[in-house]
Amino acid sequence: MVFSAAQLIRRDGVAATGMRDVAVHAQAPRGSLQHYFPGGKEQLVNEAVAWAGRYAGRRIARFMAAMEHPTPSGLFAAMVQQWTGEFETAGFGAGCPVAAATVDCADSTESTRTATAAAFAAWSTPLADALTSMGVPAAEAPALATLMISTLEGAILIARAEHDTRALHTVAQHLGPLLDTRTS
Repeated sequence: MVFSAAQLIRRDGVAATGMRDVAVHAQAPRGSLQHYFPGGKEQLVNEAVAWAGRYAGRRIARFMAAMEHPTPSGLFAAMVQQWTGEFETAGFGAGCPVAAATVDCADSTESTRTATAAAFAAWSTPLADALTSMGVPAAEAPALATLMISTLEGAILIARAEHDTRALHTVAQHLGPLLDTRTS
């Protein structure tokens, strides 16, 4: 149900994602929602956002393992390619569930704002660690991780708006070389 909630949030946003929709998508009995999520929709959204942050963080390790000679630009290119590939095969209907929950709830639901901040941290921490392992000074790695994530998230939004992967290609082409200059 958490996975289904994340998928619906990334497609429709928090406001348009109903508990019944999640149960149908997950092929779960409606009664199970109250059992597993006594805090209701807010709890389910927060857990979906937490799942998405952990998923993004785990992807960093997979990207690193797939590279013979890891570089910051190569890692960023892999992050971008994940989205470029999805948009080219599945269309532009879904973005990042963490970004969607941030846009929908950051001002109205403190627990979800906290959950989205934690989700971004669950993504940026392993990214900063990966950068450090490639020779980026430890003092700079968290800032570069934030730069990479915020650049990617912005390009995802532009790609969805334009129904074109141009923005994703642009950020990979121009940010990648700059990232490589930060290694020692």
